[in-house]
Amino acid sequence: MTDSRNWNKAPSLEDFEAMAAAAWERLPQEFRDRSSDLLIRVEDFATDDVLDALGLSSPYELLGLYHGVSLNNKSVFDVPRQPDAVFLYRRPILEEWAQGENTLGELITHVLIHEIGHHFGFSDEDMANIEAAAGD
Repeated sequence: MTDSRNWNKAPSLEDFEAMAAAAWERLPQEFRDRSSDLLIRVEDFATDDVLDALGLSSPYELLGLYHGVSLNNKSVFDVPRQPDAVFLYRRPILEEWAQGENTLGELITHVLIHEIGHHFGFSDEDMANIEAAAGD
């Protein structure tokens, strides 16, 4: 799949899933091993409930979201619940990509790493180091 701004139509959810899977495969193996329990989902937009909970007025303000309890805040005594998930929001990512200088693959990788980083409780510096190791 190419990353051209001359597409006749926007990449589909399936295209995004393929790009997210490719970004996942470029992440360091240790990072992927420790994240293997995460669900990664691609949706057009965040739900109204999510936007309301975050105090956002526009669905274009949110590129991705980690939903769960970060590993540094989990306990073996926690009651099992739904699996942790990372959401990538296609339409806001496309909007950001159309206005920026990065390739779509770079932007998807950036959002994926950032949201998975929340799973670990990583700092922004930690996430930047992982993103640099993943390359694109």
